[in-house]
Amino acid sequence: MISAGDFRNGMTFELDGNVVSIVEFQHVKPGKGAAFVRTKIKNVITGSVTERTFSPTEKFPTAFVERKDMEYLYADGDLYYFMDCETYEQMPINADVLGDNFKFVKENMTCKVLSYKGNVFGVEPPNFVELQVTQTDPGFKGDTATNVTKPAVLETGAEVKVPLFIDEGEMIRIDTRTGEYMERA
Repeated sequence: MISAGDFRNGMTFELDGNVVSIVEFQHVKPGKGAAFVRTKIKNVITGSVTERTFSPTEKFPTAFVERKDMEYLYADGDLYYFMDCETYEQMPINADVLGDNFKFVKENMTCKVLSYKGNVFGVEPPNFVELQVTQTDPGFKGDTATNVTKPAVLETGAEVKVPLFIDEGEMIRIDTRTGEYMERA
């Protein structure tokens, strides 16, 4: 059991039959009245974020979210197959679980598969990936305005904005959390 007075960012617990994670918390002690804990909590299954206040003495059951490193193998229709690196078991995961940042993952990359009581609810790709630019317009000589970008298509099919000096065939580093170009690889 976890008490609301012990809340910290990133903790997971069960609330009303759902698994939630603490995004932000603040212990408030007003001059008049009882202390309380103001929080922003995120439902780890649906991703919705809500604000809620708790009494510091409230207790909740702790929820253990399993984060397992698995290697992405291939896609077959709406199913994406991952392999457990320790047992070599293959696990199919439905496309609606993956999320938007999965477009930066190519085959044989290691991702974190998130599950609660055996039910997979999310896949976290690596924070940074190196991908090859397969299509982009050439930059023009003399076009040197600061922070000018152009669209580029990567080997996974994802599209990102890159600086003008990036050409087709170059390897670039992408931050998968924001989907932004970081640097040349």
